[in-house]
Amino acid sequence: MLYQRSSQLFAEAEKVIPGGVNSPVRAFKAVGGTPIFVKSAKGAYLYDEDGNKLIDYINSWGPMILGHAFDPVVNAVIKRAQLGTSFGMPTALETEIAALAVSMVPNIDKIRFVNSGTEACMSAVRLARGFTKKDKIIKFAGCYHGHSDSFLIQAGSGAITFGMPNSPGVTEGTAKDTLLARYNDLQNVTALVEANKGQIAAIIVEPVAGNMGCIPPADGFLQGLRQICTNNNILLIFDEVMTGFRLAKGGVQELYNVKADIVTFGKVIGGGLPVGAFAGREEIMNYLSPIGPVYQAGTLSGNPLAMAAGLAMLNALNEDDSIFKRLSDKTAYLATGISEALVDNNVEFTINRVGSMISVHFSKVPVIDLQTAALGDNETFKKFFHGLLAEKVYIAPSAYESWFITDALTYDDLDYTIQSVRKVASIL
Repeated sequence: MLYQRSSQLFAEAEKVIPGGVNSPVRAFKAVGGTPIFVKSAKGAYLYDEDGNKLIDYINSWGPMILGHAFDPVVNAVIKRAQLGTSFGMPTALETEIAALAVSMVPNIDKIRFVNSGTEACMSAVRLARGFTKKDKIIKFAGCYHGHSDSFLIQAGSGAITFGMPNSPGVTEGTAKDTLLARYNDLQNVTALVEANKGQIAAIIVEPVAGNMGCIPPADGFLQGLRQICTNNNILLIFDEVMTGFRLAKGGVQELYNVKADIVTFGKVIGGGLPVGAFAGREEIMNYLSPIGPVYQAGTLSGNPLAMAAGLAMLNALNEDDSIFKRLSDKTAYLATGISEALVDNNVEFTINRVGSMISVHFSKVPVIDLQTAALGDNETFKKFFHGLLAEKVYIAPSAYESWFITDALTYDDLDYTIQSVRKVASIL
């Protein structure tokens, strides 16, 4: 059995951890089978507890943009750990990475670090509500902004509707302040704004969606959101937890030349350690405590290990003028190879790609939002996932997740992956 040790470890984990995992997608519920337990990783490869070497296409869900155990990051963490791991007091390192991030990202003056993307998005919405003195927000079905109560809302049947709680524990009082819109549908957004005049504090969006597969914004969609927000005194929040410092040095704001009012970060900004951040213009960020009325705090925010890792990662990206082109070129090469392999085997599919994010959907319908993403053939995806796993190629164990490409992947790795897809496609 290829994964006997992982199976044993999962059985042990289920006894002491709910569902055997500390984040639900890891449990393989969407694809069946037993989760793979990782022992170590280096570059583009995972090494599991059974001794298998896997080519990795999730890369810790995005942050390993330069590969696992990237030497500058590892060395920075070791060096800082020797000086102490946490103080609950300011360090010069926090200012250094803040200044670098502000210099790389357009339209932000100040940034505050937290411990996760969930915290970043939760804090950004609180700040927006405090700054605008309004309560409601608009989010998009299929966009994930962490597990804060305000975001765990599913769409209703109508175009203009209050959300209903998607998880027990989320109160209807919280749900009523979250309005659901369809991604890539400006008309739907406009209707929601008109029906809730003067009540909406913010629109929060994954500007390139990554939690229903990779879904690019339609032409004019982000620009339209910007105009709607400007016209109605609404703050536009870009959730760039996945896309920040991955699609461009300045993220989606740079890539699509659209200004957000608040931007949230995670993943890459921590170099693989648990870090989140939110940033914006000075007049907005100065609304935060201790100089403003909106309270936000975290004992381990700005933790020196996380700051050291993030600074090493951002420096590496900032100093390499060709990194984002290399990543995009590798992803385009992979997308072309996968497309040819699936076409040659008469498999119905759609591939979406933006920069170094890519997803394969087993449907010929263009995937532009949650509704169209849901039309994919999940049974085919399950076979595809396990077929690639048997070939030692590891992709996200869900049809609704983006793949993340790392610069550590070689073209030999990509060619092997394409040949593996061709082999698996012949039996789909």
